[in-house]
Amino acid sequence: MFETVRNAFKVKDIRNRLIFTFCMLIVIRLGCELPLPGFNRYYFQEWFSQLTGDSFDFFNAFTGGSFENMSLFALNITPYITSSIIVQLLTIAIPALEEMQREGEEGRKKLVSITRYLTIGLALIESTAMAIGFGRQNLLTQFNVLNVIMIICALTAGSAFLMWIGEQITEHGVGNGISIVLTINILSRIPDDMTGLYQQFVADKAVAFAILSAVIILAVILATVVLTILLNDAERRIPVQYAKKMQGRKMLGGNSTYIPLKVNTGGVIPIIFASSLMQFPVVISQLLGRSGGTSIWGHILRTLSSSNWFKTATPWYTIGALIYIVLVVFFAYFYTSITFNPLEVADNMKKQGGFIPGIRPGKPTSDYLTKILNYIIFIGAVGLIIVAMIPIFFNGVFNAHVTFGGTSLIIIVGVILETIKQVESQMVVRNYKGFLNT
Repeated sequence: MFETVRNAFKVKDIRNRLIFTFCMLIVIRLGCELPLPGFNRYYFQEWFSQLTGDSFDFFNAFTGGSFENMSLFALNITPYITSSIIVQLLTIAIPALEEMQREGEEGRKKLVSITRYLTIGLALIESTAMAIGFGRQNLLTQFNVLNVIMIICALTAGSAFLMWIGEQITEHGVGNGISIVLTINILSRIPDDMTGLYQQFVADKAVAFAILSAVIILAVILATVVLTILLNDAERRIPVQYAKKMQGRKMLGGNSTYIPLKVNTGGVIPIIFASSLMQFPVVISQLLGRSGGTSIWGHILRTLSSSNWFKTATPWYTIGALIYIVLVVFFAYFYTSITFNPLEVADNMKKQGGFIPGIRPGKPTSDYLTKILNYIIFIGAVGLIIVAMIPIFFNGVFNAHVTFGGTSLIIIVGVILETIKQVESQMVVRNYKGFLNT
């Protein structure tokens, strides 16, 4: 990785792209510290510190702490992520959107435009809910119409500006801009988490206990990262053979290739869906100022919150972990079913004269791909659950509270590996161009 970065800086075009990306990241981090006008940050931080559970930790990690600081970028790119997922799901349900997806570059541009408009709409809805909800809890300097409108406009503008920065990084920088913005947000929280773990388990402790704690913490982090890398790169390659065809006086075809089926076919989406679905009732209750207390609703909310799982004092709340596991498996199969169609792949192979050795073309090929896909989806879901559960388990058993978890690690590892691959591919293209010019 370091060799790739060092070689990339030797190429002027790639060096300029890297510098542009770095400058944009500085702008993002500065914006995350700009105070939101009309908001009392000190009251909000006091209110945030008194929250029970992790209702906003997931959201705060994705915004790089800007939500906790209630800065201009408090919404960050979460509306864009949500709108992208919604549009992707709607392409299956709405034929017009599905047709756009098949139109190539022009269709992609139309879908991007729809995603942008939907992002602004979601940002308006979320900022309105936050301004009114927090205003009712006396967290604004003044709870009146003008102040609420100003906060809504500021939060929406901040989210739209970050969306624009992400697109600029994609066009003039390196990697996928939105993914890089999300990654830098998550990375910005890790130093605080490491400091918290150090203060809790190492500082002012006996030497033997401090060393043992440090070794365990590093081992858990390293094992989780390695497992995430293996899960991200693992794939099942299905061999495909193409029959030879006579075209004119030439014999074409006869080559062999493979279909790469990733073990983690859904990426981080199943975990995001499952976490968002379980945290939604908790977040709404916190915004309304209703924790439920000792009522049945209060016990349900605590069951849904992962901060209460695996605690020896309240083991019954760990039922929520079982619900979470079921949701992750369900969304892994669901998301893969809408992004990969074995029947369509089998039909395309048949039209092009391709076949899987030992499997007849057509429906037998489709059934074979479905069988293999169901098998590797389950393996991928189990891997996702292990990565996601490791931080939650240690948080519950040892009360080692950290804002980043398995979801964050999967995003960080995936984006870094993908960005390095893009830099390497640009260097290869540049070398080819130099060879052809010579």
